[in-house]
Amino acid sequence: MTNKVKPDWTGNDLLSRFVNLMIETKPIYRLMTHQARKVIIKTAEKNGIAWEENCKNLEKSPAKSLFSQITNPDIVYPDYYLVPFHAYDQGNLCWKAAFEAVPATQSLGLRVWKNEDLTWQEAQDRLRAAFHAVLEPYSPPQVENILDIGCSIGVSTKATHCYYSQRQGNLPINTIGLDLSPYMLAVAKVTDEEQEISQWIHGLAEKTNFDDNSFDVITIQFVLHELPRDAATAIFKEAFRILHPGGVLGIIDNNPRSEVIQNLPPALFMLMKSTEPHSDDYYTFNVEETLQKLGFDYKTTFPSDHRHRTIVATKPF
Repeated sequence: MTNKVKPDWTGNDLLSRFVNLMIETKPIYRLMTHQARKVIIKTAEKNGIAWEENCKNLEKSPAKSLFSQITNPDIVYPDYYLVPFHAYDQGNLCWKAAFEAVPATQSLGLRVWKNEDLTWQEAQDRLRAAFHAVLEPYSPPQVENILDIGCSIGVSTKATHCYYSQRQGNLPINTIGLDLSPYMLAVAKVTDEEQEISQWIHGLAEKTNFDDNSFDVITIQFVLHELPRDAATAIFKEAFRILHPGGVLGIIDNNPRSEVIQNLPPALFMLMKSTEPHSDDYYTFNVEETLQKLGFDYKTTFPSDHRHRTIVATKPF
């Protein structure tokens, strides 16, 4: 980590304002998002991830037939969720985003350890294990109910469920994945081949229908950078309500103090920022202070790898 609290290409710095101006110029924005997709796909395929094959297989899967079953028709999508991101004009509300989330997530760990000879599975396992290792000392001795907020296609949900299941032997765990995209949830459900996850729920994390004190563990994995801070704060407030006293909240996301992220070459940080409209808000957001103001007992912020940080807080007894 560095002493700088954030990258120069975020916030209100001169460089950040210049990048934002470029992104706001439509022809340049289109070029950036096109290039961003090419870079992501090329990196994945170079590392043995069959991007196109993955997507074609999901296209032929039962995912689309699950859509109406999994969709909550009463959902009113907040404005922040209706803007283009991840190079998709419809954001997460389309099949292309949901199908491509599978190979994109598989390649996530490879970007962290790009100079090591790892398979995507090995990199993914290391990424998830590092997060769980930080959570472990603060987790309740026995876990019965887990909620993964912003679960996307369920990779994080299944990894966390597996970790706590192995940790406590044969004691059953009720794990729920919550997301605002029914497209992502349909893919999560169809790829949960062992049906390990109790429920995949289409809903707002800011306003769930769960009872007070419902969960022992709540995780928010690689979600915060996709949110404006007012939405993140509302989600933290709801997490506090539904977390058991003594329960743990674990957050993993990009580390603003990461030397790797702060020193990304201009081409890469411009591509990254063009697909993440809430970057300025995320990289200048004091998450730890916000959690404390909401009543959490803030425990630690730890660089779980050289790109990401894990933040842990608990609900006081």
